[in-house]
Amino acid sequence: MLKPPKLSLHPAVLKEQEIRAASFQLRLADQITRFAGSMQFVYLHAVLFAVWMLWLERSPWPTLTLVVSLEAIFLSTFVMIGQNRQAQFQQIKADHDFTEQELQLKSDLELTKAIHQMTTELHRRLIEEADRK
Repeated sequence: MLKPPKLSLHPAVLKEQEIRAASFQLRLADQITRFAGSMQFVYLHAVLFAVWMLWLERSPWPTLTLVVSLEAIFLSTFVMIGQNRQAQFQQIKADHDFTEQELQLKSDLELTKAIHQMTTELHRRLIEEADRK
């Protein structure tokens, strides 16, 4: 059975993976963001808040409001960290792609000029050969 070809990662992706792997803070932020964006996070909170409100505290609302507000502050901060890193990554990738496209354009232009020059020379030789006959 044929295996699908293994795709190589974009150089900007590889660089970003190296940066994230080297920094404890970025790895921690990735883990928290990954967990906070999962359904397990939702289920865990639903269970914890239900237990808290129904069995642990008679009047949970003031404390619950404080906890939920603080959690929202921290979670929104993690979301912004993720968005900022994603924007930075997209910029690095776009810069890399632009550079590569510029190099490809120059290469294509040189090839086009060479083809034009060879075609012109070939045409000239064919005309000269036809004139000799």
